[in-house]
Amino acid sequence: MLPATTTVEQLRRAALEAGAAGVAESSPSAIRCRVPASEVPALADRLAALGARCQFLAAADTRVTGGDFTLAYVFASAQLTPSVTVLVSVPAAAARFASLATRSFAASRFEREIHDLFGLVPEGHPDLRRLALHQYWPQGYHPLRRDVVSRTDFVDTGEAFPFRRVEGEGIFEITVGPVHAGIIEPGHFRFSVEGETIVNLETRLGFVHKGTEKLFEGLALDAARPLAERISGDTSVGHVLAYCQAIEALAGCAVPPRAARLRVVLLELERIYNHVGDVGMIVNDTGFAFGHAHCFRLREELLRLNERLTGHRLLRGAVVPGGVTGPITTARLAAAATRVETLVAEFAAIVRLCLDNTTVLERLQGTGRLTEQTATEMQVVGLVGRASGIDADLRRDAPFAAYGETGVHVSVYGTGDVWARTMVRLDEAREAARLVREVARLDTPGIVHVPVPPLAPGAHAFGLVEAWRGPVWHWVVAGESSTLGRVKVVDPSFRNWPALEHAVLKNIVPDFPLCNKSFNLSYSGNDL
Repeated sequence: MLPATTTVEQLRRAALEAGAAGVAESSPSAIRCRVPASEVPALADRLAALGARCQFLAAADTRVTGGDFTLAYVFASAQLTPSVTVLVSVPAAAARFASLATRSFAASRFEREIHDLFGLVPEGHPDLRRLALHQYWPQGYHPLRRDVVSRTDFVDTGEAFPFRRVEGEGIFEITVGPVHAGIIEPGHFRFSVEGETIVNLETRLGFVHKGTEKLFEGLALDAARPLAERISGDTSVGHVLAYCQAIEALAGCAVPPRAARLRVVLLELERIYNHVGDVGMIVNDTGFAFGHAHCFRLREELLRLNERLTGHRLLRGAVVPGGVTGPITTARLAAAATRVETLVAEFAAIVRLCLDNTTVLERLQGTGRLTEQTATEMQVVGLVGRASGIDADLRRDAPFAAYGETGVHVSVYGTGDVWARTMVRLDEAREAARLVREVARLDTPGIVHVPVPPLAPGAHAFGLVEAWRGPVWHWVVAGESSTLGRVKVVDPSFRNWPALEHAVLKNIVPDFPLCNKSFNLSYSGNDL
């Protein structure tokens, strides 16, 4: 968290002292500037003294217009406000930039991704193993460069990924995946164990990398919306809302108040059905099938409610640039709020029954503990962070949609174990039901959509949403004729997968599924 005395003006002064140019306010709590590439580490140090660390880093191929690549950094606290957006030019002839990996764990991951997808080299990075691309990608082939030519000569050379090795007497290695026994996406988990105790875990993802950000290039605004909804199937509203907010910020488009309130309802409905399903899966991994069966019965009821309200079980098609559309615009919100309250109350009763069972409780408490210190150092976000004592939620800290009208109570726990992550889900489901009721109370007739003006080519803006897992970022750079030049997406799963490796340490192998379910990270959201 930023020190209580930190202000936007202090962040502005820090940027100016680091040689920033073009410093300007993009909102009352955010500034933008340009900084020479050589001064980024010094700026990062100045901002760190004020509590702001690198929370976002993306690259764009701007060689056609400027003869260079552009890096966009966002520095902020865990609450993501106030913030500093920094643009940095990287000459195409010397495609290298100073790494912040030793200053920010999040930056280290973003830099590895940029190295894979753009071929820009973060100088001083301690670990440049491939992250997004696997061994069958040809050397020197960087798919997000605008002049890249599609290739089909991908050959698995058989060169193994350089996993960390743990040596010692009695240490054994267990490999799991990437293909799993259940109907889930692929991911590889490599355990080093002493007996049944986990002493090291390393994950390898990217097996379902879909080229999503490449698919956005050149799309018209309406054509891109369905793609945004499908980035991670269980976060349809979270991603499309972040995308639409970025487009609306680019166009200077104010969404009608009623549309903003309906967006709150949609986002909270998505939060509830995911939290209910997750708790069911968590208690199922303790062997308590009763809780699992009832949670999934309630989840089905919630999905059917989604379909009645929007025409789609996963709430797709309702959020569009400029507002909302479809059945939600004429839905009876008071009746929907009553149904949600009934289902969430039943969910809470089931959770109490589960936690009254000592077998369940003993499996949850103390298992998969992620300490506040580790979570802070690894810049963990969302519900996993809140379960580890990080008091951050964009709905309260930087309100979007109509959250400024409703207010949000943020649930924070300090133990960082599976129990805490379960309790955060329960509390957030209850708060979501309250928010739906509050929107129903505030709802008044009004328009729900406005046209989106043309976008200025080269302009860029952020859409930032607190989805059910945590913050979803969409950074959009406008192309020609109101098309998309660049869309950078960050799902909270990208930020949190490495923390799972720490949470399972000193736990036994049979508790890994329980820890994994309590994080419930998205493979698809990570493998963009």
